[in-house]
Amino acid sequence: MAATAATPTDGRPSANSLTPIAEAPAGGFPLAGPSAHPDPTTHAYRQDLADIALAGTVIASHYVEPLERHLRRAATLHSAPSAESEQLGELEAGTSVRILDKRGGWAWGYAGGLVGYVPAAALTA
Repeated sequence: MAATAATPTDGRPSANSLTPIAEAPAGGFPLAGPSAHPDPTTHAYRQDLADIALAGTVIASHYVEPLERHLRRAATLHSAPSAESEQLGELEAGTSVRILDKRGGWAWGYAGGLVGYVPAAALTA
């Protein structure tokens, strides 16, 4: 169905005088063009989940408010939920970590200005 627009003689739109303006292209309208996303190493967002503070800045399936937890022991902050992944930094016992997701023995969040994963067992309840 074609999109329509109307402009009656008095300048106001009217549903009674619609005229076709254009058909959508066969592939639809692509989402393209410049886009400035914040740095994912310092801003907690993934395609499926983002810090609620980033709502309106990034698009994610869900937004959550981070839970503050503390490290009960020193832990390494990793780039992925794996001990073999890149090590982003060492966090001392007692460090505050803002957690957005916890599964598979790993917690994803941010601490010390960096976003990453820590072993869930290293966190206080």
